[in-house]
Amino acid sequence: METLIVDRQDGVVTVTMNRPERKNAANGVMLTELRAIFEEVEDRDEDRVMVLTGAGGAFCSGADLSDPNGPASDPTRSGLARMRRLGDVALALHHITKPTIAKVDGFAVGAGLSLALGCDLVVCSDQAKLSMIFSRRGLSLDNGASWLLPRLVGLARAKEIALFGGIWSGEEALALGLVNRVLPLDELSDFVDDWAATLAAGPPLALSMTKTLLHASWQATMEQAVEDEARCQSLNFSTHDTKEAMAAFAEKRDAAFIGR
Repeated sequence: METLIVDRQDGVVTVTMNRPERKNAANGVMLTELRAIFEEVEDRDEDRVMVLTGAGGAFCSGADLSDPNGPASDPTRSGLARMRRLGDVALALHHITKPTIAKVDGFAVGAGLSLALGCDLVVCSDQAKLSMIFSRRGLSLDNGASWLLPRLVGLARAKEIALFGGIWSGEEALALGLVNRVLPLDELSDFVDDWAATLAAGPPLALSMTKTLLHASWQATMEQAVEDEARCQSLNFSTHDTKEAMAAFAEKRDAAFIGR
């Protein structure tokens, strides 16, 4: 790919946004490639976990507003069509039913922060700078941010983050509930690698169903949630992986999950 580096190892797919000269700002090519790789990860049984990160000491500085074919200025598309293209990337990430981790160093700004928050888990370095900077640029939220923010931090905090467009350190973002962990930069990769390896070795079907249940809970009543849980759990009990987990527990060994 032109703007992404994709590495696969032991069930972990690491997708690195690779435009370091622009702090990995997303141009039109990157948007197309991100959507394609997200859909590919979802479709490949061998891919169990995805790590999304950026090259050159930054995560993603948002949409590249200077790109003539990007979401802000593509002359071949209407304004609404251009922004729907960006929204399609957010939806493709959201539709991945496998665990996803954002590994954030440096700037994660605007649509770039939306990408990070669209992952299931966000781990950042103590040098990270996070901002929903849209209001400072005369813009409103995009790339799924209006859906993600209130679910992560509550409506009042979401309004504060979005209306002021402040820049948050990793520690401040942790206190707000935007990220899961903040680590010294020299510990970041090892920590994310460990989390990714643990999830990749886990039961793919059960993890996928757990993620789907949590996402669906926002639109569900308690009655619907427990019914959905019952359906998923009854399916789990019929799988090879659950039987393997029970046997491994009884035999005091690690389970070997195959996603069946």
